[in-house]
Amino acid sequence: MDRPPDNLIKRNEFDKVIAMRDALDNPFSPGSDTIPEVWAGRTEQLSDWRDVVRPRRLAGLPERGRTILGEPGLGKSTLVRRIAQEASRAGDWVTPQLRIPAGADPLKLVAEAVLKLAADAGLAASREKRIAAAIARVQAVAVSGISLTLRGAEGREPHAALTELLVEVGVAAIAQGRVMVLIHIDEVQNITDEKALSQLLIALGDALTHEVEVAVPGDARVSRSLPIAVYLTGLPDFDDMAGARKGATFARRFKTTTLSAIDDEDVAEALQEFVLSGWEVPDGAGGTARIRMEPAASALVVDICCGEPFLFQLAGEQAWYASATPTITAEQVRRGWRGAHREATAHVERILERLPARERQLLQVMAELPVPDRTATRIAEAMGFARVTDAGPTAQRLDTVRGIIDRGKPYTFRHRAVEAYLTSDWPNV
Repeated sequence: MDRPPDNLIKRNEFDKVIAMRDALDNPFSPGSDTIPEVWAGRTEQLSDWRDVVRPRRLAGLPERGRTILGEPGLGKSTLVRRIAQEASRAGDWVTPQLRIPAGADPLKLVAEAVLKLAADAGLAASREKRIAAAIARVQAVAVSGISLTLRGAEGREPHAALTELLVEVGVAAIAQGRVMVLIHIDEVQNITDEKALSQLLIALGDALTHEVEVAVPGDARVSRSLPIAVYLTGLPDFDDMAGARKGATFARRFKTTTLSAIDDEDVAEALQEFVLSGWEVPDGAGGTARIRMEPAASALVVDICCGEPFLFQLAGEQAWYASATPTITAEQVRRGWRGAHREATAHVERILERLPARERQLLQVMAELPVPDRTATRIAEAMGFARVTDAGPTAQRLDTVRGIIDRGKPYTFRHRAVEAYLTSDWPNV
């Protein structure tokens, strides 16, 4: 048989390359609320779950729930989804991500999830009247939610019913041995009904602090906490809603972390597999191939994403689609990023638009001052205040609540995408 022309061989090889870098093989996932294949950073929070929360709760030791807050794009929900994935793989009982829509009754959503946990634990088949009564009461909560309280229905308050069934689920987990119960409630800032928020936090907090007696060797009985972990995720606004307005009880029962940008070293580490050995993909012929990335391309992705998980995934996705070659070059990163300019700009603008006017003013003043001059005194003067302390509350919120700045000497930006947008021609590269 005659040999095919060289140009046909090259075309076939090129077609194979195209099949290697397509939408089905793209390992980057911006804004899809899924766990991306290329993971960057958040080792502190992942270690907190693996080394603190899970082992302590399994051992019956008290440990607070976790509240993960931050501006959009910092990967709050994705982080806890990854924790939930690890928990599920370990055999733990895990609720789905309970996303709270604006105006929804959170008690209904949580009640439905608790009923599912009870079914997974085998409680629905129990003949004990106590358990049957608890399930029936939570079924009523799943139907009516907070309105049970408002209309003065007979029986226990919704939060007490939820706590009671959660305790039963926790006791069942103890009986199973080495099994955790993980509850993830997302978009908690959307819970605007103070009564519903109070009932939800009390129900979850009471379950976290509840102790039961268990038998130990030597015919003794000791008290232990239930193997239940609760993660709440949402925007920084929730800190005011649950913390300042609900008093110290919430702080005692939940530990709050406000996420900030990921270190450049963590982003570079996430891309190191591309640089060293390549990312494995199907080659279109029943085998595998590897997509590599030039060191210069990796460095450029690190630079333009400003440590934001969403922007990192966006930059990686667009670089992947920029060409069909087996190596991602710096020019391909630039080309892909140009197609993402509008989305990247809109992302940062949305963060700024949701801030109160005084907070936006302070950030703009910081951006316009030379870096050494970003002091409390100079910022207050530029904002038109007669006293430095007048700008204090605004700066404090941007630091401790939102995690956008750091009130050091001088003030600095912690949210590096906001800094880049205000102080340079970013997202242009």
